[in-house]
Amino acid sequence: MKLTKKDRQLKLTETITDNPFVTDEQLASKFAVSVQTIRLDRMELSIPELRERIKDVAAKNYENEVKSLPLDEVIGEIIDIELDNRALSIFDVGEEHVFQRNGIARGHHLFAQANSLAVAVINDELALTVKSNVAFVKPVKAGERVVTKAVVRTQHSEKNRTFVDVISTVDNEVVFKGEFEMYRTKGGNI
Repeated sequence: MKLTKKDRQLKLTETITDNPFVTDEQLASKFAVSVQTIRLDRMELSIPELRERIKDVAAKNYENEVKSLPLDEVIGEIIDIELDNRALSIFDVGEEHVFQRNGIARGHHLFAQANSLAVAVINDELALTVKSNVAFVKPVKAGERVVTKAVVRTQHSEKNRTFVDVISTVDNEVVFKGEFEMYRTKGGNI
C-alpha cells in the first residue's frame, strides 16, 4: 500500500530522527519512491542532506569530547567516539579525492582519515603521531564510503605513548590497515 505524501513525510521524519545516518537511497527503497522524491520531501521538511546531518550529530555529541584537535580538522566525519578506547568515522570519496586517469582514491586521503582518527581518540590536549605502519589493501574509488575504526590497543603512561590500531573498510571489505604509535603529553587512563 502506497502512503500519501503527508504520511510518507511523517514517516520520513521519524525514520531520520531515529537514524540520522540513513541515505536518500535507503529511504527511497523503504518508501518505494524515487530518490528525487525523497530529496524533495526533505527540502519541503527542511531536513538537511546526509552530510549535514552527520556534521550536526558529530558537533552536538563530540565537540566537547575530542580534545586533541578541533572536529573540523578530522578528515571524514566522526560518528562515534569513546576517548582512549575507540572511534568511528566515515569519509565519502569524491571526484576531487581520486586520480583522474583511473578513478582510484589518492592514498594520502585514506591515511589522513586514519591518522586524524587516531589523534582524535586520544584523551589529551596534545597527541602527535610518532610513527605508523600502514598497508593499502584494496583500491578505493570515487563514490565509495570509507568507514574507519580506531581502537586503542595499549598505553604506556611512563613513556607517554598510546598505540592505536586502525582499519578502514568499504562495504565491509578491508581497504586500509594501520598501526599508529601516538605521543601524548599525559599518561593514559588504562
